[in-house]
Order: sequence, then structure tokens, then C-alpha cells
Amino acid sequence: MTLSVFLELVEIKAKIASVWPFLLGLIFVQANFQHVNWSVTGLFFVAMLLFNMAVDINDNYQDYTKAGNQAAEWKKKTNIIGVQHLRIRQVFVLMASFAVIAGGIGLYLVWVTGWPLLVMGILCFLVGYLYAGGPQPLSGTPTGEFFAGFTMGYLIMLITVYLNLYQTGQFTGLLLLRVLLASGIAVAAIAALLLANNICDAQEDLDLNRKTIVYYLGKRKALWLFASFYVVGYLALIASVMLGDLPRWSLLSLISIPLIYKNVAAFFKIQVKKQTFILAVKNLAILALTTVLAELLGLWIG
Repeated sequence: MTLSVFLELVEIKAKIASVWPFLLGLIFVQANFQHVNWSVTGLFFVAMLLFNMAVDINDNYQDYTKAGNQAAEWKKKTNIIGVQHLRIRQVFVLMASFAVIAGGIGLYLVWVTGWPLLVMGILCFLVGYLYAGGPQPLSGTPTGEFFAGFTMGYLIMLITVYLNLYQTGQFTGLLLLRVLLASGIAVAAIAALLLANNICDAQEDLDLNRKTIVYYLGKRKALWLFASFYVVGYLALIASVMLGDLPRWSLLSLISIPLIYKNVAAFFKIQVKKQTFILAVKNLAILALTTVLAELLGLWIG
């Protein structure tokens, strides 16, 4: 397996969806508590990336192995395993290795920091596997966007915050809600990315017996839901700033609105995977870049 094939198998371009909430968590902790525990945070970052890669490998693995004979052409021309003629056993071993290493690091961090991390970690592992695995994968149900957005956008940020506060006694129930609001723009953008993918794959999902939220809403209503995710994300950001949990300079990220609007409008016109799905990817990158830079600027200026 070449490096380029490996990077495609683990969907390296999508890793921004996990790195972004991690960075938001660090900024949140520094802005509100001025306390960063670099050792455990660094270990979590490694485990997070490994597990995220394992999840993406599993998505490709499950799609390939569960596709029936009627999807033979799809397996050969669309799925990375079929396109690159990868050995199934090799793919499985790679996926399992990443998951085991990530799990091992996670258990060590639980031993160091306490049981709340175990609860959050189990939730992440369950959603990570069940998104594409199990008898009824979440990716083929109307709940896929919710679970993926919640897990990646919120739980990654929450774990990052917990690892930096577990010794301080400041990790409270109220803090869970404050982090949820501060992570809202990431949760919304990740959910929008997955919804855009499902909108583009509406017919393909039906052929593979998947009934996503697009099946129940119809493409037009799904498009409006796609647009509304960004609105909710921006409102969550503004509310978090107003509550004092994010630096006031975070509002500078609102300069991204015209670009996001332009891409959403273009996606409303054409929903073709190879042509316009990239617009949702660009939106995620734009929001990640502008929010992180604006919040870092707020920390620096004060």
C-alpha cells in the first residue's frame, strides 16, 4: 500500500473535522481557566487521530464488505478498497491496530485522570464503530448527522477540556453546557458536511438500502436543513461570546459569512458529489480557520 493510497483510505483530508474541535477545546481552557496540561493533552491528540483514522478505514471496510452483488460495479469504481485492489485482511489489520493503540492510550489516560474520560471514551468508540458497523449502521439512518456532529464536534472538545481540568475540580455540569455552546459551530459544520454527502448520494444510498434523513425529508427540505446548520452554528458562537466563554475577538470569524453563503447557494443549485460536495468541505475549512484564528487573536490581545 503506497502512502497516497493509505492517506486516501484514512481520508486524511477529513481530519480537520477532529483537529478543529481539539483546538477549540485548548482555546476554551486557556481563555477561561489559563490551565493547559500538555502531557495528557498530547497523548489524547495521538489517540484521537489514530481512532479517527480507524473509524474512516472501518467506514470503507464496512461499505465494501456489506455491499451485495448488485453493487459490484460500485465496489470496483467507487470504494477505495476495490479501486486500489487492496487486500481485505490488510485493511482490517490496519484498522484494528489503530483502534487497539488508541484504546490503549485511552485506558492509560483514564487511569491517570478518572472515570469521566472512560464514559466519554466509550461513547466515542461506540459511535465510531456503529456509524458504519453493526446490523443497522448509523450512517444509513436519519440520525447519522446528529451522532457524528455530536461526537466529533462536541465530545472531542469536551474531552480536551476535561483533560486540562480534571485536577482542578472545575469540571462541572454547567461546564458541559458551556462547552456544548462553544462547540456549536463545529457540531453544526460537521453535521452539514455529512448531510451534504448524503444529499449527493441520495440515489446511491437508496440502491444500497440506506434510508438517511434525505430519504425522509426529500432533497429540497434537506437542503434547507443543510443551510440552517450554519445559521445555528453562528448563533451558538455569538451566544458563547456574549456569555463570556469565548474572547470577544471571536466575532471576527463572522467575516466568513459571505463565503459560507456563496458556497451554500451554489450547493442549492447543483448537488453532484464530484462537483459540489467540495463546497461543504470548503465551508468546514473556512469555519475552522476563521474561528481558530479569531479566538487565538482574542487570547493574544485579551
